[in-house]
Amino acid sequence: MTHPEGAGDDDAGRTEAVLDRGGLDALVRVLVRRGRTVIGPTVRDGAIVLDELESAEALPFGWGVELQAGQYRVRRRADAAAFAHSAGPQSWKSFLHPERVRQWSADRRPDGGMTVHAEAPESVSYAFLGVRPCDLRAIRILDRVMSGGRYRDPAYLSRRTGAFLIAAECTEPGATCFCVSMGTGPAADTGYDLALTEVVDADGHRFLCRSGTPEGAAVLAELPRRGADEPTRQAAARAVDEAAGRMGRSMPPVDLRTLMRDTLEAERWDDVTARCLSCGNCTMVCPTCFCTTSEDVTDLTGDHAERWRRWDSCYDLDFSLLHDGPVRASPRSRYRQWLTHKLGTWHDQFDSSGCVGCGRCIVWCPTGIDLTEEAHALQREAAHREGAS
Repeated sequence: MTHPEGAGDDDAGRTEAVLDRGGLDALVRVLVRRGRTVIGPTVRDGAIVLDELESAEALPFGWGVELQAGQYRVRRRADAAAFAHSAGPQSWKSFLHPERVRQWSADRRPDGGMTVHAEAPESVSYAFLGVRPCDLRAIRILDRVMSGGRYRDPAYLSRRTGAFLIAAECTEPGATCFCVSMGTGPAADTGYDLALTEVVDADGHRFLCRSGTPEGAAVLAELPRRGADEPTRQAAARAVDEAAGRMGRSMPPVDLRTLMRDTLEAERWDDVTARCLSCGNCTMVCPTCFCTTSEDVTDLTGDHAERWRRWDSCYDLDFSLLHDGPVRASPRSRYRQWLTHKLGTWHDQFDSSGCVGCGRCIVWCPTGIDLTEEAHALQREAAHREGAS
């Protein structure tokens, strides 16, 4: 199993094999038999979403997606590929760091006193099937944020510790993907128990599967499989290499941390925030945004109360509220805070970028704001000012 805080892969546990669709279904059955709750992609309500799987037949075989800024559509494919689709509206954050978590409840006793019940962390053993390399990196970033520092989140750790991660290398990036720019894909390099590369060609539909941990190797050994042959290896490597050359978006080839620091007063911020609704969609779908707030609720009698932690967004006017009002009162200041943190000051806090290039924020922005376009515009404005000085 993979662990938080960047535990490395064990070379001694690495094995490689080829699975067919039956082997993929056996993988789900083996994981369920081992007590895992298997989560993977499936088609529902006009989208490819993440949900609990009882068999591999629920995977989106033959479905793909069309992505543009502010637009998401599922479409039928000409083949039966299961993982030839880009990021959907959910990320694995929804399971590791859920939208709402009850922290405690309290009840008034007949004597007028109060009894407080702390909420025990949920005990669950997850297996995530079909984790994109960009999302593997997002999980590692969440590990650093939620469990790698002085203040660890027990609710996150209860879900993350021991989670079994099955990567699906990207062979068909979407029009809003830019993982190459962020160094997060399309190949899976580390952080997985098993990695799948789907191949659909004249030799059939199959999955090159390699283990990344001893537990991954043990699970692979229980599956119907055949040895990894050179044509399948080459086809898998070629599909991933070609995907790297078909990214729909890119970041400017500059130090983004420096760019964000040096353009805080750029005119471009006025342009983008004229289009921004401050709705917070980008933070909700982002696989690494982690901010929360607390919410207290009571029943009508006042005898029972609960405290819930729920996701919050830096686009919320009250997010930076102090005694004299919000620190960031304008949409301009809130959008700038989000982008400069994601691409810049995240490095100061967590030693990495907060963006993994999945493109979800572009797709699910109702006005189609594209952070790669904004980064390019800021770079052009900075270059123009430097040339004019």
